[in-house]
Amino acid sequence: MTSDFRGASADAVAVLTGELESALSGSPEAAATVADNLFSVAQTLRGEAALRRFTTDVSVPVEARSGLVGEVLGGKVDEISLALSRSAVSRRWTVTRDLADALEHLSVVARVRATGGDAGRLADELFVFAQTVKKNPALRDALSDPARSVGDKGALVSSLLEGKALPATQALATQALSGTYRTVGVALAEYQKVAAHVHGQDVATVRVAQPLSDTDRERLAQALTRQYGRPVHLNLVVDPALLGGMRVEIGDDVIDGTVSGRLADARRSLAG
Repeated sequence: MTSDFRGASADAVAVLTGELESALSGSPEAAATVADNLFSVAQTLRGEAALRRFTTDVSVPVEARSGLVGEVLGGKVDEISLALSRSAVSRRWTVTRDLADALEHLSVVARVRATGGDAGRLADELFVFAQTVKKNPALRDALSDPARSVGDKGALVSSLLEGKALPATQALATQALSGTYRTVGVALAEYQKVAAHVHGQDVATVRVAQPLSDTDRERLAQALTRQYGRPVHLNLVVDPALLGGMRVEIGDDVIDGTVSGRLADARRSLAG
């Protein structure tokens, strides 16, 4: 999300996202290719320190930065990815690493666009897979084990998702293994936020003691939409330890109406 970038980087990401959206208009097939290529470019920049420094050095003329990118990437990526990469290196970045992070962000946006009308399903599948990793220590350890190759970890992800989830879900779950984020879970959570934001939604994590009915879920989504002024995508987590009520986390806001939360408040009041 552009909120993860600051200053000049936030401005650059906003412009680049607009360029991406225009280039991909009405072409889901092209979007998948662009997603792959932009992520590849981001990884190249992370792995090549000299290239990264040169392409973010504002003392180097824009023509030189753009020309080098053309030489390095020409014939290796599609025209949309090449144009976006050239545009990216022509801009100012608050910190050097923001260039690669921005290109990865754009790759996720492209991946979401490739799903067409399945963006909501993509967001749900990313959340479910993140919860699966979180609740399964053996799987979590396998995906974070530095002794295992990324290819080996990717094969494990494929065995779990292939034929059961959208191709975009599998692609992003595999991309989450790259080490860009602190953990796979953090990467999946960020990708899910991007999937929601591409379609003008916020993401709310709702923790309840028992599953909500479809009617209650829809009523809650509508209430949060009215409160925040934009559609809200719900992540539902069932946690019997809450005893009753619900806890809603959306952005930096936390609305705790759980029985366990009220009991904790009461204990603190008595202790004070």
